[in-house]
Amino acid sequence: MFFERPDAGETAVLVHVDFQDEQEREDPGEFLELVRSAGAEPATLLTGSRKRPDSRTFVGSGKLEELREALAVHSAELVIFNHGLSPSQERNLERELKCRVLDRTGLILDIFAQRARTHEGKLQVELAQLEYMSTRLVRGWTHLERQKGGIGLRGPGETQLETDRRLLRGRIKSIHKRLDKVRGQRDQNRRSRARAEIPSVSLVGYTNAGKSTLFNSITESQVYAAGQLFATLDPTLRRLEIEDVGPVVMADTVGFIRHLPHKLVEAFQATLQEAAEASLLVHVIDAADPDRELNVEQVETVLDEIGALEVPTLRVMNKIDLLDSAPRIERDGEGRPEVVWLSAREGRGIELLEQALSECLAEDVIDFTLTLEPEQGRLRAGLHELGAVREESFCEEGQTRLQVRLPRRDFLQLMARLGERADDYLPASLSEREAWEESP
Repeated sequence: MFFERPDAGETAVLVHVDFQDEQEREDPGEFLELVRSAGAEPATLLTGSRKRPDSRTFVGSGKLEELREALAVHSAELVIFNHGLSPSQERNLERELKCRVLDRTGLILDIFAQRARTHEGKLQVELAQLEYMSTRLVRGWTHLERQKGGIGLRGPGETQLETDRRLLRGRIKSIHKRLDKVRGQRDQNRRSRARAEIPSVSLVGYTNAGKSTLFNSITESQVYAAGQLFATLDPTLRRLEIEDVGPVVMADTVGFIRHLPHKLVEAFQATLQEAAEASLLVHVIDAADPDRELNVEQVETVLDEIGALEVPTLRVMNKIDLLDSAPRIERDGEGRPEVVWLSAREGRGIELLEQALSECLAEDVIDFTLTLEPEQGRLRAGLHELGAVREESFCEEGQTRLQVRLPRRDFLQLMARLGERADDYLPASLSEREAWEESP
């Protein structure tokens, strides 16, 4: 776009290097999935091990020669590294190999660019790409010298490189303004939901854990779901009804990945804010993945970056069909749902997830028996209108006995509307007055 680079085809030679530092290691299997998700054709995977990357070309001279041979044998025009490369390393490699070189961050950005569908998603991807390219402008336009003076040749006195940087800064500033507007709209929508006291649930998890399939199962939607990395990029919100809670807004968000580029996290701040301000996070985990614990750590790292680590979380162990396991709910010492085991693809255990969501979101549900006099018909009608009456029977004296179950908040609002005192109807064990007196 702003600079000239060698042409690149779809056939790629892949490079993966193991380092002694565990934190720097990447998964070659995941790397292959990323390459396929981008639409490239992996010709061969070159592997090796080093104590630390070479400062000039990331790999040593021997591996560089292997790369030249592999490119010639497979007639490839693209080399993809499963690691982050510095601008100078990328430039030196392209000069040595005479072909296009892409690092892990560039690969992920390319996938994101293909997946973006909404206006907001495209803006976020463009911002991340421009931020990424701004550090690599030094590679291009070296054939242009500073504009010369003289009649008809006087110019602004800056190099083409400086012009490009200025154009980039202007475009980045423009996108930031537009994303700030989108962020403001999202904040306004969240405030509206908060005023209406509608809880929000965000699905989070490692990429390809099955979030979109689960989202479709529980909301009866048709969100695109595929067995590939980053199948979902743009967030999708749906409204659903949860027993004892009422309407809930559920959001399907972009999947996380190991060493997710910081520029992407920054660019997708508006989208990820849905998770940070949710009432509950549903952390979807691929139960059949041997690296699932490591994936959980990576997701929690990103959640920490966006300030969502403190949000109450319910874990969902998905894909139990691959483990021959039965759907179940695991609870903590106080009986609260902690983990739900299910299969989103087969629809097994979805009702257990709905039950767990109800228990997590409806933390203050009151369940009691109420006896009403004939003149208290407005209260009886109000309880029926809320769908709170489980059983109803009539006494010989004309009284009505109701078995009631509803959120305390709804009961208090009904009492206020009727001008009644809630404590006059609640049993002593459920009375707010008693709870207030017992509090320290």
